[in-house]
Amino acid sequence: MALSKSVEASLQEAESHLRNALAFAARQERPIVCSQIAKLLTDIESINSFDELLNTLDSTLNEQS
Repeated sequence: MALSKSVEASLQEAESHLRNALAFAARQERPIVCSQIAKLLTDIESINSFDELLNTLDSTLNEQS
């Protein structure tokens, strides 16, 4: 089951806002703040990648049935 369009759009929007926050943080915040924002970005990207992987797995299993 793929992510719904609304969830995908929300994740893309969150990713965009976090990239903007990271750009500002890189100029004036402590390194730990930048690190945590980067971790959030990585987690969002992981959601998309993991969902694609699960879709591929589902497709493969359905073809074998």
